[in-house]
Amino acid sequence: CYQVSLQTLLLLNLLGCLSKRQVLSTIRQMQKLLSTQEAAQLQGMRNLKKQLTVLQNSVHKQATKHNDSCPHLAVPMNGRKLGRKALVGHEVHFLCDAGFHLVGSETRTCLDNRTWSGQQPFCKSINDCASNPCANGGTCVDGIERYTCLCPSGWSGTRQTHHHLSPAAADWVTLSNSSFSRQPRCADNMLGSRQCSCDTGFQMKAGDVCQDVDECQLFQSRWQTRICVHDCVNLPGSYRCICPQGYLLNTDLNTCNDVDECTNSQHNCSRGEICVNVFGGFRCVRPECPKPRHNTSYIKTSAFQCERNPCPMDSKACRTAANSISFHYLPLQSNRTVPRVLFKMSTTRFVGDSLRFAITGGRGHSTFAVQRSDRQTGELILTSPVAGPAVLEVELEMSEFARRVLLGKHIFRVMTFISQYEF
Repeated sequence: CYQVSLQTLLLLNLLGCLSKRQVLSTIRQMQKLLSTQEAAQLQGMRNLKKQLTVLQNSVHKQATKHNDSCPHLAVPMNGRKLGRKALVGHEVHFLCDAGFHLVGSETRTCLDNRTWSGQQPFCKSINDCASNPCANGGTCVDGIERYTCLCPSGWSGTRQTHHHLSPAAADWVTLSNSSFSRQPRCADNMLGSRQCSCDTGFQMKAGDVCQDVDECQLFQSRWQTRICVHDCVNLPGSYRCICPQGYLLNTDLNTCNDVDECTNSQHNCSRGEICVNVFGGFRCVRPECPKPRHNTSYIKTSAFQCERNPCPMDSKACRTAANSISFHYLPLQSNRTVPRVLFKMSTTRFVGDSLRFAITGGRGHSTFAVQRSDRQTGELILTSPVAGPAVLEVELEMSEFARRVLLGKHIFRVMTFISQYEF
């Protein structure tokens, strides 16, 4: 279009219709118009390219989020996780707090198959008392990156004397020395009299001496005023709660939390055994199907269940044998309140017209009873409180009848591990 107009102008110029100056002015205006339109076209192309780039990044981010990332990794208790990205090729690092050491993979990488390398780590408490560092009958109290030795009456100790017993820092406290008594803080007031006070955890005694308050003796002996759920150790001006093996002191510094050795791989169960976490420890169990007998045999369908193989129905042994046998392991604290429902048994495939539930044997089964909660569910009830440590076994039977004819039965073998502690 512009090319035709230019040729027309030149033709007019040749014909003498326009002067030379008019032709040049017109050409300059046309060049300015072309430059303006070219700039607008370039700006439009830049905007379009920018929008395409934004769209591409958005699509790539969504694809990366859904397809090129690994699952979220949990932060280990008493530890930290370094690294937030979970994209393929990225690494995450784990550290433990003071007093704990890392068990598991220190570094995990997000692999091409969207899984993490290595094993999920956990932080295990460093037991500085494991080497029995306190000599001459001293009591070791485990702490964070240190231990405290409580010396018996007539003995004393210093950090320098006993430091070679353990690489960890040690504090020695003597039960009969001056560490449990201090001089008061005194000052003269404006009236010229002297006022004295004791530090927190101490009280003024005869002779103007600040004597340690034994919180353990004052409060720990009575259940209503206990300051530690397990054991209490008196310290100068304070006290410390101690948990038994298999427990960790809670963040409130008074109660104890059970350690799940099975989840944290802190057990020594051999291959073929199953780890069962109990309060204060763990048990290694090996559920076994009954041996073949009278044309009746069983096959393991899961780690905790056996199913009966097909057998001749005209055989009496086959008719009376259980269709399935399952194994159940229950942890329980000592002296729990009763009655308490421990276990429920039911069936989803109810063919007959009635179900019967019964206790057929076991060790310590006199402390249990069975009751029906609805038409298809029976419950195992603990009827008497049991002081631990103890192991109770009970065998339950759920039988299905149609017009009083036995259609089949299922056996539940329940083993209850009762801790020696009430927490």
